[in-house]
Amino acid sequence: MFIEQPSIWLRWLYPRASWRMDHNDHSVYLTFDDGPIPESTPFILQTLKEFGIHATFFMVGDNVRKYPELYKQIVADGHQVGNHTYHHLGGFKHLTSTYVKDTNRANELIDSHLFRPPHGCMSHAEYLWLRRKYRIVMWDLVTRDYSKWLTADDVVENVKRYARNGSIITFHDSLKSIEKLHTALPRSLQWLKEQGYSFKVFD
Repeated sequence: MFIEQPSIWLRWLYPRASWRMDHNDHSVYLTFDDGPIPESTPFILQTLKEFGIHATFFMVGDNVRKYPELYKQIVADGHQVGNHTYHHLGGFKHLTSTYVKDTNRANELIDSHLFRPPHGCMSHAEYLWLRRKYRIVMWDLVTRDYSKWLTADDVVENVKRYARNGSIITFHDSLKSIEKLHTALPRSLQWLKEQGYSFKVFD
């Protein structure tokens, strides 16, 4: 549970970040990290279209550079885009200036007011700099679709167990997750719809 749903003390590290939306609103916010890539993005887009759902894609700048048509398709389909740095940098492995510069470089291609740090972590200095320009979006539920230890059934069970009003749900638009998502994504979306959740994107 520590991974799937962050504890209160972890949320305190970045107090002005968005971890969960309105607790009284029976809605969820679907997000996808790390794309776009041709091996996974088209399937995700097609599945979302079939369900009539819009999501937010936190994209790596270098992937947008390599696959600009996928970026354009995400936007054309009405989805929201967010910044996930240019090189998928780990926040504690680089100087603050390097990290901020990399993020701003990504935004030249992505053009978004939203930012999510790779791995969900960054230094306090990086956080202070980036919150001036971006709305920092974390998550309330990470599905762990990337884990080699989990099956598609496990991913769906995480959604069923931890989704709640205002949840920001994180899937991954990546090679590590796509095999499981072929089963887990449509099943998760179907379950969320059956529970009466609506699907929203960020202001």
